[in-house]
Amino acid sequence: MENSLSQNNSSQQRNPLRQKRRDFFGRMSDGILGTAMGTLLSHDFLGSSPVKAAESGPHQLAPRRPNFPAKAKAVIQLFMTGGPSQVDMFDPKPALEKHEGELPRAFLDNVESIGSAGGLLPSPFKFEKRGESGIEISDVVPHLAECADDIAVIRSMWTTSFNHEAGVVEMHSGRVARISPSMGSWVVYGLGSENENLPAYVALDDPDKQILLGKQNWQSGWLPPIYQGTRLRAKGTPLVNLKPSEEFPQPILELSRDLLRQLSENHRDRRPGRPELDARIASYELAARMQISATDALDINRETAATQEMYGLNQSKTASYGRRCLMARRLIERGVRFVQVFMNVNPSDNPWDHHGNIEGGLRNSCEQTDQGVAALLKDLKQRDLLDSTLVIWGGEFGRLPLAQKAEKPGRDHGPTGFSVWLAGGGVKGGTTYGETDEFGYHAVENRVSVHDFHATILRCLGIDHEKLVYNHHGLDERLTGVEPARVVQEILT
Repeated sequence: MENSLSQNNSSQQRNPLRQKRRDFFGRMSDGILGTAMGTLLSHDFLGSSPVKAAESGPHQLAPRRPNFPAKAKAVIQLFMTGGPSQVDMFDPKPALEKHEGELPRAFLDNVESIGSAGGLLPSPFKFEKRGESGIEISDVVPHLAECADDIAVIRSMWTTSFNHEAGVVEMHSGRVARISPSMGSWVVYGLGSENENLPAYVALDDPDKQILLGKQNWQSGWLPPIYQGTRLRAKGTPLVNLKPSEEFPQPILELSRDLLRQLSENHRDRRPGRPELDARIASYELAARMQISATDALDINRETAATQEMYGLNQSKTASYGRRCLMARRLIERGVRFVQVFMNVNPSDNPWDHHGNIEGGLRNSCEQTDQGVAALLKDLKQRDLLDSTLVIWGGEFGRLPLAQKAEKPGRDHGPTGFSVWLAGGGVKGGTTYGETDEFGYHAVENRVSVHDFHATILRCLGIDHEKLVYNHHGLDERLTGVEPARVVQEILT
């Protein structure tokens, strides 16, 4: 480029853009580009604060080979904040009808408000055997019921967290400490990315209101910050300020980016052991590449009318969540490693937290999400992407089988036994695993902890959960912790 910009003096006079590289750098501070870059770098040069030293060695996003062959290459996590009710969706309990109104005293150990606890509450929804596998699924999710032979339902999940904040953090990170890395960050740390023009880890949340705990859902914690998730907006421009306010000729853009890179690297080299600087530099470079690729990846207008209709984009109630499910598919197609999809939170921060009116509230949540979820599974399958994509559905816990509140009863939090499901890469569709007791209160058979769940997800990706280790303050940390974790082989192919 230097040769092309400095051929002779006459050519420079005819075209002011064809000036020497050193002349361009010398005049950068005089123009708008210098001002823009000065603003961009001011936080690093003038306002940076000390951070903890990280383990030495390369922390990059280049693709890395898994520990052993695996079908799944990517993950889509459909996280249902608030705690979906297992006994109303995936875990039928006829005993609730037989013992309706009774109040087993032992159940009160995990009731948030004993004064509002009622007796055993049967489900208002009807369960039927679905597909060739005969999995029993309720009529509140009719679209997902059509995919029964593609999903594996774990009915025996349990967690130690009774409140939402701790439950969300534990389900994402395997522990309740809020500074812990999320599962998505661990996956990217272990496998890297297959697309250098898009973030390796993407979060698609409510475009109008922050979800519970916000970016803590996709934080990298004490892993290098380059592995943190990137929030992309589900409507409008994917990232704010992604495109410049003014267009400049390509040679100037290339030179300005080169200058920015040199300044950033010089700044970083003078401050060794600060991974946030590496992440900041990487984010600058990624932002430049994303100006085209991110807009293209999330442009659902390129999809056929039939596809958009399948995801429910032509209906106001299903459009928002369906749009994010479709975006997730487009991102996975382009090599993004981990995508989280969250539900709309209006009017509550916890859209599945149905303490009252379980019938109306749960129906409303399912009506918003069911079509988009099923469309995602069907779409991945017809594009031969389901075998290489692991889809996960679930919340931070479930609900108790007891009634809560007198009028239009709901259900309280139920962490001791609940349901989640998986589909796609490495998962044996049309299966159920584990059992809760006769009322759906406590996981009693083939119990699956959060660490077991995470170990199983990593196994689908070809990662040995015991070997995915990061040294933090002298300790070899794992997503699955130090206690034994078991891969649920029974649901895997």
